Amino acid sequence: MDEEQKLEQQETTHQDTHKSSESKGIGKLFMAGIVGGAVATIMTAFLLSTNILTSANESENSEQPDEESQEQAEISDNVFDSENISTDLNELAKSIVGVVNIQQQNIFDQGSETGTGSGIIYKKDAGDAYVVTNQHVIDGAEQVEVALNQDERVDAEIVGKDQLTDLAVLKIDGNKVSNVAKLGSSEDTIVGDTVVAIGNPLGLEFSNSITKGIISGKNRSLSVDTNGDRQPDWVTDVIQTDAAINPGNSGGALVNEKGEVIGINSMKIAQQRVEGMGFAIPIDQAQKVIQEIEEHGEVKRPLVGISAVGINQVPQPYNQNIQLPSDVSEGLVVAQVQDGSPAAEAGLQQYDVITKINDHEIKNTIDLKTYLYNQVKINDEVELTFYRNGEEQTVTLTLDKAI
Repeated sequence: MDEEQKLEQQETTHQDTHKSSESKGIGKLFMAGIVGGAVATIMTAFLLSTNILTSANESENSEQPDEESQEQAEISDNVFDSENISTDLNELAKSIVGVVNIQQQNIFDQGSETGTGSGIIYKKDAGDAYVVTNQHVIDGAEQVEVALNQDERVDAEIVGKDQLTDLAVLKIDGNKVSNVAKLGSSEDTIVGDTVVAIGNPLGLEFSNSITKGIISGKNRSLSVDTNGDRQPDWVTDVIQTDAAINPGNSGGALVNEKGEVIGINSMKIAQQRVEGMGFAIPIDQAQKVIQEIEEHGEVKRPLVGISAVGINQVPQPYNQNIQLPSDVSEGLVVAQVQDGSPAAEAGLQQYDVITKINDHEIKNTIDLKTYLYNQVKINDEVELTFYRNGEEQTVTLTLDKAI
């Protein structure tokens, strides 16, 4: 994927719910490599010269659903070619719901819809039903409603959300829920498997739309922009599909021939020259995040306590403060150290250049976060290799929990 695609891929199904409200949530900047998973390298000079860590992300309003309710059409169960398909897509579709983001636009506004997305009812427990959707679908919401069908909506409680994986869990009254989606395994799928995407493209008017395609690729690693500065700051592993995914499909289901949810539709590449490149969060990964959100309301990740940028992102005149041997050209430059953090206790300073963590090479913030969030846990000890004033040093620190 070329750089233009990397930067434009966020013109994705994120358009379905994110309006100006997107700047409130995704635009929040946390300490890099470190805090809750949303890290950025924006306004590098600002980072190096001030203590202000903010950013914003603008996006266009999505189309709003028609006020008139429509009778939900019956869905054929003969979508797949196989004669041995036991699934009933009609029943499965009842577990795919609409998620409505409601925000107050001004002091006179009682709250109005600012966007809609999709969600999957995946569990019922003790009178409650649980819905998983994308974090960007509910971002900035002052109230969230779940549309069970064209005519019935229920209030939803936000159990928790995780910006880094773009997942959120909602809780609704389970007494009105009759169908729960069956979750499958994304690992068991192969390229070429037939799949369908179920969701609400362009709003609730087209609720429970089904599109058919195949798995075009597995374990795709996409660079994504989590903070809206049009610079990639995280790499996410996704399933690629050519099933049509449109604004409003975010949070909906990617389903295999057994009628099992194998992915949560999240994004697509939106360029005129690109067709049929949609992406879903693998359900195996999503279930781990869902479980932690249910238990803690968030995903807890290790904290180092720095904000940092890659060497090539440090502008003049700040790069004059960086001294490195001639054979070192890559690393992570510390912009700020958080007071009381593991990094502060270990003595890390501004303009230190981190090159390794536990002998794993670090070239940028993505490398650091990927290692922290996948290879180590809170309270683990790690060894950082860094350069200060041109000299290589090492320090051991104990990872804290993100705050």
